[in-house]
Amino acid sequence: MEPAAIFLLALLWDFLLGEPPARLHPVVWFGSIAGLLDRRWKRKGPVPDFLAGTFTTLIVVAFALALSLIPFYLPFPLNYTLAVYFLKSSFAVRSLYEHVARTVTESIEEKRKAVSMIVSRDVRNLDEAHLNSAAIESLAENLNDSVVAPLFYFLLFGLPGALVYRAVNTLDAMLGYRNERYEFFGKFSARLDDLLNFVPARLTVLLYLPFGGGKVLRHYRLARFKINSDKPISAMSAVLGVWLEKPGLYRFPGRTPRNDDIKRALEFYLIVVGEWVAIVLVLLMLGAIPCLSP
Repeated sequence: MEPAAIFLLALLWDFLLGEPPARLHPVVWFGSIAGLLDRRWKRKGPVPDFLAGTFTTLIVVAFALALSLIPFYLPFPLNYTLAVYFLKSSFAVRSLYEHVARTVTESIEEKRKAVSMIVSRDVRNLDEAHLNSAAIESLAENLNDSVVAPLFYFLLFGLPGALVYRAVNTLDAMLGYRNERYEFFGKFSARLDDLLNFVPARLTVLLYLPFGGGKVLRHYRLARFKINSDKPISAMSAVLGVWLEKPGLYRFPGRTPRNDDIKRALEFYLIVVGEWVAIVLVLLMLGAIPCLSP
């Protein structure tokens, strides 16, 4: 199968149609499998919980890998159709834009509701500036998780790379919490997600360099709070010139973020996505994928 054609058709699907129905979305399938195993496992202590969580991760990853190999055994045009569908399911350009765009409102309650849909933090007591910050942070972080990283692994390993990355990232979002229930059960998936995002998170920062240069690098040096997720956030803070803060965890310097800054963040998002799409397309056309078949 021609990878550049698959990529362009998946991108066209994303722009025109957005996300597939939830019941048919591979990410929902990954979450359903993980949720089932999570509910069935009664917590028994650090070591058993860690092993059970590792087993859960491996099961979901194996399922994602099996899904990704199906197109290679189908005749034309079913092989292309399913490959395009699965690749589209691994990234989300349009839906991320739309979710963040809904936070641009003068109504504090509407903003609070929209922000609560895209972040895991408690937004009930956040003021308008911190709600604006949370929306921009989510956009910056998910630019990596939902666009740059899955296509990075598509470049390296083809469709299996993209779907396996998406499976691991989904598991981290579900299980990667530092609380009593998931401290050990979610540890393996969280560390695996850290490993897979190490290069893409820094690559995302590089994509901002044409717009912020030295300021992006200065902000990047301040990003010492998380292994990966604060790196793209630091770059977005730099190019916008606004402070971005998760209270008690990190704060990047700048002026107070406003509604208009969310709009500007969305503009930078589209520009950076355009950069990355162009790079991916060129590399695909040059035959940069070493593994596209079983």
